[in-house]
Amino acid sequence: MARFSERTLQIPDTGTTRGTARADPGTAETGSGSEMRAGIGAGAGIGTGTGAEIGTGTGTGTGAGAGTGDAASPHSPSPAPSPHPPASAHAPTPHPPASAHAPTPHARATLALTSAATAVTLMTYTAPMVTLPDTAADLHTPLSAQAWLLNGTPLGLAALLLVAGSLADDYGRRRIFLAGTLTLGVTTALGALASSTWLFTLARIAQGAAGAAILASSLGLLVHAFPSPRGRLYATGVWGAFVSGGIAVGPLVAGALPDWRAAYAVLGAAALLVAALGVRPLVESRSPRGGRPDIPGALTFGLALVALIAALTLGRDGWLRPQVGLLLLASAVLLAVFIRVERRSATPMIDLGLLRHRPFLASSAGGLFTGLAVIGLFSFLPAVFQQALGLSVLDSAWLLLLWSGLSFGVALQARRLAGRVSPRHQLAVGFALHALGVLTMLGAIDSGSWHRLLPGLVLSGVGSGLLNAALPLLAVESVPATRAAMGSGAQQTLRYIGSCAGVALTIAIVTSSGRGLGHGANIAMTVSVALSLLAAGAVTVLRDRR
Repeated sequence: MARFSERTLQIPDTGTTRGTARADPGTAETGSGSEMRAGIGAGAGIGTGTGAEIGTGTGTGTGAGAGTGDAASPHSPSPAPSPHPPASAHAPTPHPPASAHAPTPHARATLALTSAATAVTLMTYTAPMVTLPDTAADLHTPLSAQAWLLNGTPLGLAALLLVAGSLADDYGRRRIFLAGTLTLGVTTALGALASSTWLFTLARIAQGAAGAAILASSLGLLVHAFPSPRGRLYATGVWGAFVSGGIAVGPLVAGALPDWRAAYAVLGAAALLVAALGVRPLVESRSPRGGRPDIPGALTFGLALVALIAALTLGRDGWLRPQVGLLLLASAVLLAVFIRVERRSATPMIDLGLLRHRPFLASSAGGLFTGLAVIGLFSFLPAVFQQALGLSVLDSAWLLLLWSGLSFGVALQARRLAGRVSPRHQLAVGFALHALGVLTMLGAIDSGSWHRLLPGLVLSGVGSGLLNAALPLLAVESVPATRAAMGSGAQQTLRYIGSCAGVALTIAIVTSSGRGLGHGANIAMTVSVALSLLAAGAVTVLRDRR
């Protein structure tokens, strides 16, 4: 069983170094029993210097294994005299060429394909944000069931992200990635042909399952393709930017096309194209732990999520209804069974020991509150813009693009913060900016002026970009490298659980206030602000204890 050790995050001081920098692959060290420990990637040393090198070596993780040259130590044996003395005792130390740190063609192709597939997944996820009124009207969906049109995809994502991460680690990340992109293309096309609410919802759940395979395997592929810490910072930054890019472009594509069915047809074709392009350049990688997938864990966890999300969706019509109580009870029982199964499994979907590790808890909290406070609110606001402000589908898509486009740009540039601002602090700032932005939007819908929304959309967009850049990096830093897909799957599972809960909560608040959509939207925004500030405090407190 892959188990976390706090030593995997330490960077020891190796003293003064000299000589030529050399790459040291971060291979896994076999511990006692079946425990496997691996460093977070393999790092190439950079030049010479004093202190901790950036790199990893064989053994304890992100410490400098072989280092960036031979460490000068008073306890080191003297080197044998050379029959050919150097021409100068002060000859400069050679440095590796800049190209030594440049991504390989395989790495660039992996980054391009995983980023494109992630963007298509998020475009599919966000398309209903602006088409919800038209889709509901076309499918004759009552208001009480409209949450299912939005929650279908996050339900599939949340239910299968963990098992998809385990399958990717055990059976091959390339295999799971290609299967996911192919399935996303087919199920998105089927969604375009749906003739009823439940057929559309089933297609959306299947799209979420396919998206789970893509998202969980993507970071695992990137960890393998970019073994150095510097390369990984770059790759996860770009990948996180495409998360924001997919969120930005999805509603715009859906709003620009003639109707919602055309939008799903285009997105399905895009997913199939990525699947076809990925067959040749992607290289297979997997975790060395082996084993079989945790089917009992996957079933109990998936059913627990289905029961929870069904309860949250039905709760809009009354939290004291017997059906809601039974679903919540079933979810709690199934979750308890899942924990028991995981403790006994030889190859669990999630290592429960990670729950004692504060960086993993910070990563999980970041994902949960991003879904609950940010995605949940902005999933339904475009529908409010259309119904309360009289905006068209395309107009509301442009407003949403201001928010999501800024999120994309900030996430792309936020990688420059690496080494200056930790992912955990970046999360705290992101949540604080989102809270400030939403505060400035209070009362704007009641006033009937969409112009008053602009400052808040800008601030929240910047905050969302910081969140999307920090979350993937924190996900892979908080677990051993051999379980990178599991780490990203756990974080994103909580993100979409939060999203489902946030959507259900937002719709319930907005539509049941009794004083109009504007008043209900103000209450929903206030709740989002409170949740964001709570999240900022949580990720600040959950710092790693050395």
